[in-house]
Amino acid sequence: MTLEELNAVLGTKLQRWPACSWVDGGVFCVRAGGKYTEIHVQDKKAVRILPLPVKAQNLTFNGKDAFAFTRENNLWYSDERGNEYAVTGDKDPNVVNGQTVSRNEMGITHGIFWSPDGKKLAFYRKDESAVGTFPLVDITTRTGTLREIKYPMAGMASEQVSLGIYDLASGKTTFVQVDDFGREQYLTNISWSPSSDVVYIQVVNRDQKHVRLNKYCARTGAFIKTLLEEEHPKYVEPQNKIIFLKNDPSRFIYRTDNRHGYRNLYLCDTEGKQVRRLTVTDADVEYTGQDGKYVYYTSAEVSPVENHLFRVELKTGRQERLTRAEGWHTVSVSRDGSYFIDTYSSRNVPNVVAVQPVSGKPARELLRAADPMAAYNCGEIELGTVKSADGRYDNYYRLIKPMNFDPARKYPVIVYVYGGPHSQLVKNTWQAELRRWEMYMAQRGYVVYVQDNRGTQNRGADFEKAIHGRCGQVEMADQMKGVELLRSYPWVDADRIGVHGWSYGGFMAISLITNYPDVFKVAVAGGPVIDWKWYEVMYGERYMDSPQRNPEGYAQTSLLNKAKDLKGKLLICQGAVDNTVVWQHSLNFIQECIRHQVPVDYFPYPVAEHNVMGRDRIHLMQKVTDYFEDYL
Repeated sequence: MTLEELNAVLGTKLQRWPACSWVDGGVFCVRAGGKYTEIHVQDKKAVRILPLPVKAQNLTFNGKDAFAFTRENNLWYSDERGNEYAVTGDKDPNVVNGQTVSRNEMGITHGIFWSPDGKKLAFYRKDESAVGTFPLVDITTRTGTLREIKYPMAGMASEQVSLGIYDLASGKTTFVQVDDFGREQYLTNISWSPSSDVVYIQVVNRDQKHVRLNKYCARTGAFIKTLLEEEHPKYVEPQNKIIFLKNDPSRFIYRTDNRHGYRNLYLCDTEGKQVRRLTVTDADVEYTGQDGKYVYYTSAEVSPVENHLFRVELKTGRQERLTRAEGWHTVSVSRDGSYFIDTYSSRNVPNVVAVQPVSGKPARELLRAADPMAAYNCGEIELGTVKSADGRYDNYYRLIKPMNFDPARKYPVIVYVYGGPHSQLVKNTWQAELRRWEMYMAQRGYVVYVQDNRGTQNRGADFEKAIHGRCGQVEMADQMKGVELLRSYPWVDADRIGVHGWSYGGFMAISLITNYPDVFKVAVAGGPVIDWKWYEVMYGERYMDSPQRNPEGYAQTSLLNKAKDLKGKLLICQGAVDNTVVWQHSLNFIQECIRHQVPVDYFPYPVAEHNVMGRDRIHLMQKVTDYFEDYL
C-alpha cells in the first residue's frame, strides 16, 4: 500500500507514513487525522474508524471500542462515539493516576491495563505526598522558572502505589487489596486472566529482596492467594508479566533467575500447585511465542554474544535449536508456529531478513544487505574475550584499531565504558555493536576499546548481581583486566590511555581515573552518578541497599571521597535539567575539587535532560572529541 493510497483511505495529506501496527491477518491500524483507523491491506478500505480524544496522553486502546488516556494527573476514557468519561478526579497534585510508577523499574512501562474483554480498566494510582522534591531551573523564560520534580532519593520516603479497577458498565472503581509489605511496596507486571475476572500482581518489598505473585478478584479487589514467592539475599528483579498458555488458561509462563541462577521460563498453574522449569539451560532466555504445542524462546546458550531461537515441547520438555547462522537473531514466530521471520547479523554480515519454515526446509531470503561501509576506510574491528578479575568468566570486548594500522607505531587508547545493569555493549552483530563515534576516533588515530564486565546482563544471576552493595568495584576490576591486555600490546602507548562514559558509564569513568590515576591520563564523564545516596530509591536501593543498612558500601563507592585523588584531565558534561541523575551529583564533585584545589573541567548543557539530544548532541560529541585531541 502506497502513501498516496493511505491518504485516500484516511482523507489526509500526510507527507510520510505514520506509525502503524498489525491488528490481525491483513488488517493494520493507523492513528492519524484525529482518528483511529483499521485498514484492510488488500482491499485498501477502512474496516473500522474511531475518533481519538484531543490532547490525550498515555493513550491506550481496549482493542474493541474505547480508549483510556490521561490529562494531567487524572484518568479518562472515551467510547466509540467520542464521548469522554472521567475515571478519576483527584485535585491533589501529589496524586497521579494512569501513569507509569516506580520510575519505570522492574518492567514497568505504563500505567493503564485493559482487561481482555475490554470492559474493565486497571490503573496505577501513585501518591507522592511524602516524596521530596528537587529543583530544576528553566532558563528559557524571561527571568528563569523553577520547576520542582518529585525525586525519591535512596533511604528517604518513597511513593505509595495502589491499583484501581474501573468497571465501565457501573462507573465504579475498586482498589485491589494489596498489603504484603507496607505502603512503599512495589506493584509490577500487572496481568489479567484471559476471562477478565482475575488480576495478577507481582508484589515486591521496598528492600527488593522478596517478591510474591498474588492473585486478586477483579470484581471486589480481594486477595485470593499467593501462587509463588521468591527471595534473594542481594535482590529480586521481576521484569516480565505472566503469559497464559494459548490453549490452557489454567497454566501460565513465568520468567525468573531466582531459582536456578539464570533467567529461565517456568510453567505454573493458577492454583499455585505447579512450578515446572520449562527451559532447562544455564543461560538467560527471553519468551518469544507459542503455538499450543511448543513455546518459543531466544537464548544466550550458544554464546553470550549471540542470540538464537529455540523451542521447547510443552508435553515432553524436549528442546530444539531453530537458528543456525552465526550472530544475533531477532525473530517473530507465526501464530501457528509453522514459520518465523528471522532478522540477524554478525560481525561481518550487515543484515539478513529471511522467512524460515520450522520444518527445516530452506529459508527464503527477503533481504541480504550490502556492506554499507564498503566505500569508507574503516579500522579493523576485533571481537574477543578477557578473563574477569575473579577468573570465573570470559568478558567480551570489541577493539577498533586505528586507520592504516602500523604495529610498529604506538597509539593512544580510549576506553568507552558503561558497565552497569541492563546493558550489553558487545554482541556478535554487524561490527559488534559499534558506535559510529568509536570508528570516527579510530579514523583519527586512536585505539578504541569497549568491554562488558560483571554487573551487565545476559550472563546469569551471579555475574549480574556481583556488583550488589559495592557498585563500581568489581566493574573496575574487570575493566582493568582489559586495560592490562591493552598495555601488553607493543603498539599501545601505555602513557596515553583515556576513558569515556555516560550515566553509569560517567560514574565508571570518574571511578577509573580517580582510583587508577597513574593509568588514565584523560577522562570525559557525562551525567555521572557521584554518590548513590542522591540517586533514586528504586534503582539505587536494589543495587546498593539503603544508606542506613549499607553505610560502608556508600562510603566506599562515593566519588566525593575520590576528588582529591584526581591527577589527570577530567571533563564532566551534564544536562542542567537532568531529571535522572540530578545536578546535585556533579556540582558536589566540582565543589570537592575546588575544596582540594584540584583542577577539573565542566560543561553544562543548559536545556538538556539526562541524555543530550538533537543538535546539542553534535556539540557534545565534538566537545568530547576535542578534549581527547587536546589532552590525550
